[in-house]
Parts: sequence; structure tokens; C-alpha cells
Amino acid sequence: MLKPVALASAFATATVIIYTAFYVLQIFAPPFFKLMLNSQFLGADLAASVPPPSLTGFLGVQIAVGLLAWVFGYLLGRIYNRLSSK
Repeated sequence: MLKPVALASAFATATVIIYTAFYVLQIFAPPFFKLMLNSQFLGADLAASVPPPSLTGFLGVQIAVGLLAWVFGYLLGRIYNRLSSK
């Protein structure tokens, strides 16, 4: 049995940490950022479509991504518990 709130918090925390790491890479090591981002998608050039870094964009995306990850983790925990109890 999973605790949905704990799972959701773990998902949100991991997502925010990964997003922050990629943001820092984009600012301080752009070639490494491009390599890491494009490697996740089998070499497709997605780094070219990433907008330039800005603080307001970072905070807005961080809040949205963290919230969505939390909701996804919570729903996953609830659905898992419901399906595993039957």
C-alpha cells in the first residue's frame, strides 16, 4: 500500500530538482545542456527550441511542473492502492 501524499511529494521534489539542474546547465554550460537534453530524445534537436533563460519563466515553469508532478504522483498512488486492494 502506497501513501499517495508521500509519493506525490517525492515525484514533485524529484521533478523540481531535475528541472533546476537542467536550468543551471542551460545557464553555465550550454553545450553540456544541449548534449544532455538531446540525448534524452535520441538526438532530436530539442535544445534549439528551448527559450532563453529568464527568472520569471523559470519560476512559472517550476511551479507548474512541480504542481503537475505532485498531482500525477497523488493520482498514481490512489489508483495503485485501489487496484491492488481488489
